[in-house]
Amino acid sequence: MKKVIILITLSAVSAFLGFSCESGADPIGKTDDSTSNTVAGEYQAVVAFPNLTFDDPVEFTHAYDGTNKVYVIEQKGVIRVFDNVSTADQAAVFLDIDARVDAGGEMGLLGLAFHPNFETNGYFYVNYNRNSPSRQTVISRFKVNSGSQTADASSEKILLTFEQPYTNHKGGKLAFGSDGYLYIATGDGGSGGDPQNNAQNRKNLLGKILRIDVNVEDRLNYGIPKDNPYVGNTEGFKEEIYAYGLRNPWRFSIDASTNNIWVGDVGQNEVEEIDVITKGGNYGWRIKEANDCFDPTGNCGQANLVAPVWSYKQGNDGRSVTGGVVYRGKKLPDLVGKYVFGDYVSGKVWSLKYDGAKATDSGDKIANVSSISAFGEDANHELYILNYGSGKVYMLEKRAAGN
Repeated sequence: MKKVIILITLSAVSAFLGFSCESGADPIGKTDDSTSNTVAGEYQAVVAFPNLTFDDPVEFTHAYDGTNKVYVIEQKGVIRVFDNVSTADQAAVFLDIDARVDAGGEMGLLGLAFHPNFETNGYFYVNYNRNSPSRQTVISRFKVNSGSQTADASSEKILLTFEQPYTNHKGGKLAFGSDGYLYIATGDGGSGGDPQNNAQNRKNLLGKILRIDVNVEDRLNYGIPKDNPYVGNTEGFKEEIYAYGLRNPWRFSIDASTNNIWVGDVGQNEVEEIDVITKGGNYGWRIKEANDCFDPTGNCGQANLVAPVWSYKQGNDGRSVTGGVVYRGKKLPDLVGKYVFGDYVSGKVWSLKYDGAKATDSGDKIANVSSISAFGEDANHELYILNYGSGKVYMLEKRAAGN
């Protein structure tokens, strides 16, 4: 089979989905990743499914159900499912909620997470935007049709909605932690410079990482984990909040080995950052952008603010980070334990080593992939990269010596 390979940087395309830079038990287990590999290598990007092309793909994932199926979200409001084989030539519609989703720019169907017991209960969760009755983010649950591999679009149960003041910075990622709770990334609500200071306001859900319990219903359609940082507070802080002070956390992942939560947080005008999330942490936006004061003439005291583990200045390296995953697969042993991420605008892909406090460049040389909208994993923790512009899914291969 002929393989399609990208070896050079492709031209930057216009920004999307916040890639613009306009004016129970705590899941965190160990933080020291002693399995992070010290061997550097060279990798090329190969089209994983040459016969498949998707419309504006923004997520790649699997269902923890023992099958070889994988799923891709199309931003317009469609989830597609197909066999995880390179010869796949059909991607069936798993769920179509196009009519409910307001898609375009930075809005749309942005997140998908399968319940850890999906194989038996058939539940999965989505994050999407709508414009009626008002501009909102919707977190809802669907169920598969009995005896089918398609979802029942009429089975929607809305768990949570919250208002969106502008059309950008929606975050959108969903993922279950090893604690069984659902984690949700939300952007600061948009515009430029967070004019409403939402990310620092713990009385709303914008600019946050949220954590909820979908297995119980209390006064809401979900429960609040008893060890969430603001449970029972008397100040009016939202009890769903797990961490705050984020601008637009465009893609996060939970490391299958350490349980560390890695976030790519898109910068404003100067700096892109990678954060490792801790419960109750304040990541500083809009007080700071990465480690820089955002408004030096205002209050830029950084006491008690969590610093990123990695950052890069906007410029040749790019202008819009796309958060990645810690590689835990078997096909690329020299990448095991490294955090692989990229930049939407430049197409550059990095890998980082992490010692529990600081991340450093691993020295790997990884081919560029244009318009990176997301990194994903299959059931074997193999890594995939979505190209939003071409609609293709890529994977990495070790480049042979001398090539």
